[in-house]
Amino acid sequence: MSKILTLARRELAAYFFSPMAYVIAAMFLGGVGLLFLWGLKIPFLRIDYEPLFRNGAEATLRPLFDVLAYGLAIVCPLLTMRSVAEEFRAGTIETLMTAPITDAQVILGKFLGAMGLYLVLLASTLAYFALIVIYGSPDYGVAVMGYLGMVLLGAVFIAVGIFSSTLTRHQLVAGLVGIAILGFFTMGVYLLVMLLPETAEIINRLNMIRYFGDFSKGVFDTQGLIFFVSVTAFFLFLSTKVLESRRWR
Repeated sequence: MSKILTLARRELAAYFFSPMAYVIAAMFLGGVGLLFLWGLKIPFLRIDYEPLFRNGAEATLRPLFDVLAYGLAIVCPLLTMRSVAEEFRAGTIETLMTAPITDAQVILGKFLGAMGLYLVLLASTLAYFALIVIYGSPDYGVAVMGYLGMVLLGAVFIAVGIFSSTLTRHQLVAGLVGIAILGFFTMGVYLLVMLLPETAEIINRLNMIRYFGDFSKGVFDTQGLIFFVSVTAFFLFLSTKVLESRRWR
């Protein structure tokens, strides 16, 4: 465990030396601020979210989380695209391969490091929740479940991003692959339901946003918890196997 934590600290520290991480963090924080203060309106996509910080608004961050759930499908792959791909590009993967650590420990260290940065970004939204507490009367149970859902969803997205990063040495390609995979699980499933309505029940079981929706409503969904944990473990397992296969190339 100490080796995993050491790798996680190394990975987290590396983010603070990466200009891209600051760009992505600025995009995330700026987007959250705009949603909170000005809302979001995209007529041709039928998206119309009123500002959360206004007179008469419901004291909740749920609309913010609902939008972020889709936005993270882009943010997380961009955040993790360098995690393994950069090691291959820079040649530092040879050091990791010859160190007394397993491929699973490398992947878990990368995952925990990325999760650390993600949790820091997510924690920044607590400032907006504090404003809601000061000027309103939010339901704390709904807020806790919403944040739990964001953590679980983020874990899945980061696991997918790391898996994509193991497939190539090119960061941009890794990011695009991750976005494509998450695009299927967040938006592609809706298209499949429209095209194949007879399989809607089966396809909806793959809809990550559907499971997250229960948490954002304040409902602790055991089925959703199992789904998120299982999918996270599955993609971390795939990442380990891909890294093992590349070791012997």
